[in-house]
Amino acid sequence: MTTQHAPAIQVHGLDKSYKDLHVLRGVDFTVARGSIFALLGSNGAGKTTAVKILSTLLKADAGTARVNGFDVATQAAEVRESISLTGQFAAVDEVLSGRENLALVARLRHLENPGRIADDLLARFSLTDAAARRVATYSGGMRRRLDIAMSLIGNPPIIFLDEPTTGLDPQARIEVWQAVKELAENGTTVLLTTQYLDEAEQLADRIAILHQGRIIVNGTLDELKQLLPPAKVEYVEKQPTLEDVFLALVGADGKDGDTGQHPIPARK
Repeated sequence: MTTQHAPAIQVHGLDKSYKDLHVLRGVDFTVARGSIFALLGSNGAGKTTAVKILSTLLKADAGTARVNGFDVATQAAEVRESISLTGQFAAVDEVLSGRENLALVARLRHLENPGRIADDLLARFSLTDAAARRVATYSGGMRRRLDIAMSLIGNPPIIFLDEPTTGLDPQARIEVWQAVKELAENGTTVLLTTQYLDEAEQLADRIAILHQGRIIVNGTLDELKQLLPPAKVEYVEKQPTLEDVFLALVGADGKDGDTGQHPIPARK
């Protein structure tokens, strides 16, 4: 049985090894409903392995995990009905249009009105203008947003995003970040894996750092910052960051920030 007040995900003592390689070593964490939880770690830390176990694609050697109130080992079918998984690369059909991709998934899920479902998701992810275009013509950010939209067909309460911005340019990353924030605002629980510090900082309500198969710290951004000594107050003239320059020139929506020319001085 599931309850609205129980955590969306509960993990306790999760272990996984491949012969002598210990990938997960007693991993524990809890994810609140309607929140964004980030598993932050470098390549090989065990993030994808944890997601595969939680999505029933892999069996743990030890420990327990419950997703939406269901045990991943003994109630795998119920878990799969409760989740959607988006891998590291967009799983979209490039020959079809964006609308056709969405409608196809809706039909495969035996849902009524697949066309209406597709149109609603296209509008939600700002893809309506590109609905009839072949996905082969989409930018990386558009493909990723379409991939996430496809994951939401059927309204799963929990979605796993495994390194969703890998290989994307800065503007596309910002587009995906906004889409993820809107998921949580609409009540979807998001478990996000990432190796990007700024991504976890921008998105997550709670952050767990996974290192060599263990959770070494778990808390809010403010709680994690308190692990370091207090910052000294000094006067520093702030220079624009590269992100400031990029957004000023391109604009947050991908359109030009202004219409003026921005000459770059030649090197002497």
